Amino acid sequence: MECAVLFADVAGSTALYELLGDERAFMLVESCLSAMSDCTAELHGRVVKTIGDAVMAVFPSADAAAAAACEMQLRVERLGPAAGVRLSVRVGLRYGPVVERDHDVFGDTVNLASRLCDLASKGQIVTDEDTAQRLSQAIVPSLRRLYSVPVKGKEQEVALIEILWQAAAEDRTAIVAAPTSTGAPARLVLELDGASIEMGPQRRKVTFGRDLEADFTIRHPKVSRAHAMIERRRDRFVLVDHSSNGTFVSFEGRPETTVHHEELALMGHGWIAFGQPRAEAGQVATFSCVQGPEAATEP
Repeated sequence: MECAVLFADVAGSTALYELLGDERAFMLVESCLSAMSDCTAELHGRVVKTIGDAVMAVFPSADAAAAAACEMQLRVERLGPAAGVRLSVRVGLRYGPVVERDHDVFGDTVNLASRLCDLASKGQIVTDEDTAQRLSQAIVPSLRRLYSVPVKGKEQEVALIEILWQAAAEDRTAIVAAPTSTGAPARLVLELDGASIEMGPQRRKVTFGRDLEADFTIRHPKVSRAHAMIERRRDRFVLVDHSSNGTFVSFEGRPETTVHHEELALMGHGWIAFGQPRAEAGQVATFSCVQGPEAATEP
């Protein structure tokens, strides 16, 4: 049989337990799961199972799965203010053949949908190009091409497509595009407060923000919970700003650039400040684009 498989999980649930305490956080996560289950039923889908803070569901069509994903984002977001927190969901969905056994589904479509959910950021809905082509013309204007990623067991990289559900997301533009060449940086080394992360083929995304589950936590009131992230897109590293106050990037030897709901390709060596200019920031990340595959390991 063929169907759309959707995975959705509550982003930052671990941090909720620290912020709200076990009982309040558990009840809030349960409310999120209930809201996502309701959305599934209303769009003629079926919840296959819940896994911790995540829902796995199937739908008869790609359109139904996409509509449910957007409704999940809206309803979960609305639950946040009453609890004094900001809530969002990470969603991945894929349409294709599955094997059904004992009310569960298995196969490559399921595995890829789960992988797409892992690749999604907070508040993001991610699908693949094949599924996007099955969506009706009414949904096409809400699609945004991201980048391609290698997936275990597939010869070709999988092209990722974002399904936009907020008008604000459409305002984001690419303000700098690095030229593609064989000399493009293969790795990016990030450092902040003595911690270091190297991005490359095995690490394709790094997040920044006040959220305790961010890869780099920035503690300042001008910093958003999910402030910014850096994505590896083929041989480029792109900073994506989601914040209220912007991200400030200084390339070595060049004036500081403000990135606000925009994307900026990182090149060479420089510094990143969050919510305020580098001269005023208490925490500043440094980045270095490392040329060549020989930099795969550190001494």
